[in-house]
Amino acid sequence: MTARLLPAILLFALAACSGRGGDDGPIDVSVIGAEPVIVDPNQKPLADADAVLVGATAQGLIRFDGTGQIEPAAAIRWDVSDDGLYYTFRIDDAAGIKAEDVARRLRVAIARPSRNPLKPVLGAIDEVVAVTPEVVEIRLAAPRPTLLQLLAQPEMGLILSRSRGGSGPLAIDGRGAGTILLRPAGAEQAGEEDEEDTAADRERIRLRGERAALAVARFQAGGAQLVLGGRYQDLAVARAAGLPANILRFDPVAGLFGLQIVEARGFLATPEMRGALSMAVDRDRLVNAFAVKGWRSALTLVPGGIADLPAPTAPGWADIPLAGRRILAAGAVGAWRQQNGGAAPRVRVALPPGPGSRLLFSLIRADWRAIGVEAEMVGMKDDADLRLVDRVAPADSGSWYLREFACDRAALCSEEADRLMDAARKVPALAERNLTLADADARLARVVPFIPLAMPLRWSLVAPALVQFQENARGVHPLNHLRPDRR
Repeated sequence: MTARLLPAILLFALAACSGRGGDDGPIDVSVIGAEPVIVDPNQKPLADADAVLVGATAQGLIRFDGTGQIEPAAAIRWDVSDDGLYYTFRIDDAAGIKAEDVARRLRVAIARPSRNPLKPVLGAIDEVVAVTPEVVEIRLAAPRPTLLQLLAQPEMGLILSRSRGGSGPLAIDGRGAGTILLRPAGAEQAGEEDEEDTAADRERIRLRGERAALAVARFQAGGAQLVLGGRYQDLAVARAAGLPANILRFDPVAGLFGLQIVEARGFLATPEMRGALSMAVDRDRLVNAFAVKGWRSALTLVPGGIADLPAPTAPGWADIPLAGRRILAAGAVGAWRQQNGGAAPRVRVALPPGPGSRLLFSLIRADWRAIGVEAEMVGMKDDADLRLVDRVAPADSGSWYLREFACDRAALCSEEADRLMDAARKVPALAERNLTLADADARLARVVPFIPLAMPLRWSLVAPALVQFQENARGVHPLNHLRPDRR
C-alpha cells in the first residue's frame, strides 16, 4: 500500500506520535531500513540507519559536513607532510578521548581480524602512533590522496560505548518506541522539566528507522522533516505520495550498481557468456525508465575520471551499437546451446524487494530474452547466479572498486589482478601506481566478474524548512548540519 492510499486517520496518528517537529521542536528524521543501533563496523557492515547514528554520535578524527567536504571532528586540526606519508592530527581536548585511544581504535580497524569494509583500501597505513596524549600520527608506506575521505566515513568512527556512541557531535538523549532522541554533545540531557523547552528542543533530532512506505507516509503527514536512505527499489513509493518536485532530492553519488556473478558455473562458466549478458543490456532504456535527471549508466567496473584510474578498461564491444551487440551476444548464446543440449540457458537474479526491482528485472529479462536467455528473479538471500551490488564509493579511489572483487571478497576474481593491487600498495610514485592499477583493471575486465548497469541511485525527502540540506557526491547528510547554528 502506498502512502497516498493510507487512511487519513493513520496519517494523523503518524504525525501526532512524532511530537511537535517543525521549526520549534526536534527534527524528525526517518531512515529507510531497520531501527538504528550503534554497531562496531570492525565486526559487521553498517546498515544505512546504523551509519547515520554512528556518524552522529561517534565521529572519527574528521567527518563530512553537509556538502560532503572534510571538516574537523575529534581532531581540531591536521597536517600532511610534503611527501604525503605522514598525517598528524591534534585531538580536541573537549572530545573526551586521548590519542592512544584513537591510535588503538584505528589499529583495530586495519588489523587482520577486522571486518571493517574500508580495511581493503587502508592497506597503505604502515603505523598509527600516539605521539603525545593529544597528537596521533598515521604513517603510510606510500602516498594516498584519498585518505581523508576514508577517515571521514562512519566506518572510521571512534566508538567508545555500544550504548552511547562516542565523542559526538551529537549524544543520545533518550530512547522511545522505535526512536532515538539526540542532542548536541555537551548540552544538558533532557529531563521532565526542560524537555519541552523550545530553545533546547529545536537542537534535538528524533531518529528512527522504518520501511519506505511508512517513512514516506510519515513525511507526507508532517510527522517527519527528512527521509534518508532512499534507493532505486523504493523510489516509486516516494513518487506515489505526490509531493512537490523540490521535496524529492537526489545525490550525484558514484559507486557500484550492477550484477555480480555469484559463481563461474554452468552458463556463466566462461567470460564469453558473462560478457554476452552484459552487452545485451540496454542501459539507456534502463536509466530512462526511472526518470531521474542526471542518473548515469555504466559500462565499466570503475567510472571514468577518477584520479588513480582515469581511463578504466572498457569492454571490447563498447563502441558497437546495441543492435549489433545483441547479434553478437545471440550468436554466442546459440553456440552454447548447441553444445549443451539446445535448451535456453536460465539465470537467477537476486534483487531486493520493491517496485524498482520489479521494473529493473522486467527490463533486464526482456534484454536477455532477446538473445535467448531466460531469467528468474529471486530474493537477496536465495540461491542465485547473479546478485545485485548497490554500494556508494567511500572515496574517489579506483582501487576501492577493484578491491571489491579481490579474491578474498569475491568468488569470481583474478589472482593476477590481486597481485598487481598488492604491488600498487607499496609503489611510492603515484603515476607508477596508477599504471599498476590500470593493469589490474584490465585483467579484471577480462574475467567479467560484474555486469555494471549504472551509478547507485540515492534519494531523500527534505522539508523546505531544512535549508541547510545539500545534495552531494558523498551522499552524506550529517544530522548536525540540518539547521543553521543559532547559538
